[in-house]
Amino acid sequence: MIERADQLVLNYVSKAADAAHGVLRSDQRLDFVKRLRARIEEERRGSQNARDVARVLARFGDPKALVAREVNRLAAGASGSPPTGPGGLPGYPGADAASDGSTVIFPAIVDDAEPTLPPPGVQLGRKVAQERLAGRGRGLSFAGLRRAAMSSANPMATEGRDAVSILREHRREVVAMAILVLSALLIPFNLPAVAIFRVPVLVWALGALLVLAGDSWTLRDRLLGLGAPILGYTVGGVLVGGLRAGGQQGLQAFFVQFYDVSGVMFMIGAGLGVVWLAYRLFDVN
Repeated sequence: MIERADQLVLNYVSKAADAAHGVLRSDQRLDFVKRLRARIEEERRGSQNARDVARVLARFGDPKALVAREVNRLAAGASGSPPTGPGGLPGYPGADAASDGSTVIFPAIVDDAEPTLPPPGVQLGRKVAQERLAGRGRGLSFAGLRRAAMSSANPMATEGRDAVSILREHRREVVAMAILVLSALLIPFNLPAVAIFRVPVLVWALGALLVLAGDSWTLRDRLLGLGAPILGYTVGGVLVGGLRAGGQQGLQAFFVQFYDVSGVMFMIGAGLGVVWLAYRLFDVN
């Protein structure tokens, strides 16, 4: 989602601004933050993919280290000595200092230089290894769920996909799933019908509209999540009702058993549908 990618950038820049507070003058701090944001956007190249943006930010490193480098550069510029990088190493990039102690060019990050492309076989091997580490290869299924379970993890380490950030940034989807669960929980109460519709059906329809209006799931995922309670009510009710009717004769006996079990089958189907939607939200989106 675009909002999640932008939020990663804002969070990173905010951490850098907080680290610079009390260390740099207000004008230096504003200049530093402005150049940092501009450089991130340059490296981001317009990407709205949260995983790509997380990789870009990871290349910049710890925001506190960037502030320390900025302080070191400003100190070197004020003393007139050659600029130094972390640990006092000479040749710190982006050393063009203005008269007010700020720089026009933001320091280069570690991998600014374009590396020489390895042979195609090496590229393929790296791609396969990266896919396996990302959970798309064999033996690492449900990797998205494992990352989502790291609710207290650093979003940079989990590529912005920890459970808390996903739930916060998909509030409409969370509300939709909660309404679907509520529709199932209302089944045992046997509430009076509204016009010709039962209350759980109306609540489920509201949740279904929210699911269909969302863009965090594919159409297939939405249809599976919403179709599960319908299949449970119809197919499950027919099968279980027929088995319970057993040797009893007539349609009346069958319908009695059908209405006895169809509500429970709807609840089971709704639960499975919500589980599927939650899985796809965490593991795929």
